[in-house]
Amino acid sequence: MKVLWLTAHPEPRSLNGSLYRDGVQHLLDQGHEVRTSDLYAMKFDPVVRASDFSHPDGERLVVGSAAQQAFERGELSPDISVEHDKLSWADTLVVQFPLWWYGMPAILKGWFDRVFVGGFAFGVRDARGRQVRYGEGALAGKRAMVVVSAGAREASLGPRGVNGELNDLLFPLQHGTLWYAGIEVLPPLLVHGADRVDEVAYAFHANVLRQRLEDLPHTGPLPFRHQNGGDYDENLVLRPELNPHATGTAAHYCTES
Repeated sequence: MKVLWLTAHPEPRSLNGSLYRDGVQHLLDQGHEVRTSDLYAMKFDPVVRASDFSHPDGERLVVGSAAQQAFERGELSPDISVEHDKLSWADTLVVQFPLWWYGMPAILKGWFDRVFVGGFAFGVRDARGRQVRYGEGALAGKRAMVVVSAGAREASLGPRGVNGELNDLLFPLQHGTLWYAGIEVLPPLLVHGADRVDEVAYAFHANVLRQRLEDLPHTGPLPFRHQNGGDYDENLVLRPELNPHATGTAAHYCTES
């Protein structure tokens, strides 16, 4: 595999920092190629600015079109282009972060805002003029796994846990960002009880991570529905005969045999 490991934690001596180093080393030991984006160590700027797109001063900035036009002209900010090169090289993406207020750290959200621009991550059309996304698109053929730490107990991030089910919490990232861009998404890895990890617990979590990394090439993805596979009507609403009692995020997992 060619793996891009994307991580976002401000403290290299943290649980996340240790698992990041262990995970990268394990991939290398297994013979895989690895590139990294350690956003805090890089001092990555998460703020979208007109200068990202060589946009003229004084002109109103329409971010979506300005970003795509700059991408097509080859005039994106160099730090964005570097990340594009890494993503284009990789066939597998690991996204690692601590769950802060039920979402990713701002620096990581800003990475997606700045890097997943039109023309590179989305905005591609097929021969019929349909926008290809949700399982198709510019980044199709790549796979991703989210590694997320949380202070909560494992059960509290389960189907009836007070914090909500983990895949529901990660739906904006896993479905609305990665799958939207065509990337297959593998089941996430939860590192639970993150603020109470002792040596025994660390050994457990590190071993689980290593095993998940070894299994990456063979792990089946989450069964998200394809937008253009016939499951949605012309308004992109799930057809009524498919999983008729499901609503919300659950409706967008394919459960039919």
